[in-house]
Amino acid sequence: MVDLFIQIRIVDIIDVVLVALLLYGLYRLLKGTAAISIFVGIVAIFLIWQLVNALQMELLSSILGAFVSVGFIALIIIFQPEIRRGLFTIGAKTQSGENRFLRIFKHKKQRITLDTETICQACKSMSDIKQGALIVITRQNTVPDIVMTGVEIDAEISKPLIENIFFKNSPLHDGAMIITDNRIVAARCILPVTNKSNLPGHYGLRHRAAVGVSENNDCLVLVVSEETGTISLVKEGKIETLQPLTMKEILNRELTPNS
Repeated sequence: MVDLFIQIRIVDIIDVVLVALLLYGLYRLLKGTAAISIFVGIVAIFLIWQLVNALQMELLSSILGAFVSVGFIALIIIFQPEIRRGLFTIGAKTQSGENRFLRIFKHKKQRITLDTETICQACKSMSDIKQGALIVITRQNTVPDIVMTGVEIDAEISKPLIENIFFKNSPLHDGAMIITDNRIVAARCILPVTNKSNLPGHYGLRHRAAVGVSENNDCLVLVVSEETGTISLVKEGKIETLQPLTMKEILNRELTPNS
């Protein structure tokens, strides 16, 4: 046992630290998305493989080893969007000139309280005149791949701005608005449409897009129907109709960290 500790070199310690940083960076990139579950499962299989190797369980070790070796090819296919986003993050910079990749390793700042009152007022006004709207409110994951499909706004939340963006003659009305940290970061964003076949027939493309983005990301989606004026909240692929009087209370509850 003493010999084991004596053989540990400074290079070995650096190796462990670098691997830990790499895993932490991957976790921060995938946090809040459906891919995080796959990532955790792969890490668990790899750790089990190392354990059975140490215990010299040859048959199980061979099976897991074959799975891990082939699994790297499958990972490239499964994580294609995340890999593309990660490579973009390494070289891209924010508006302040800060490298996005280095920002991953910084402690996340305390999230700003969302101005749910203004959002609810805007949705109520659009509902009264049957003006369609699609608003994505991010939580843990900031959906940068979806933000890149739209037009960057980066503006404070205000009722007139939300209503003007979704006005039918506005060039930005066709698509989704993304709200992160109490700011409108983008508009006219393209959302993935769900593959569910059991949704009611009266749900249009906005509702199907809201279900699709909420299935794979940690976010809330508000939908104002252009046909009926109904306001809906979509979370984890499930649609709930909201009443104007209780909308703010439900939003605040859903956005509480422990909810």
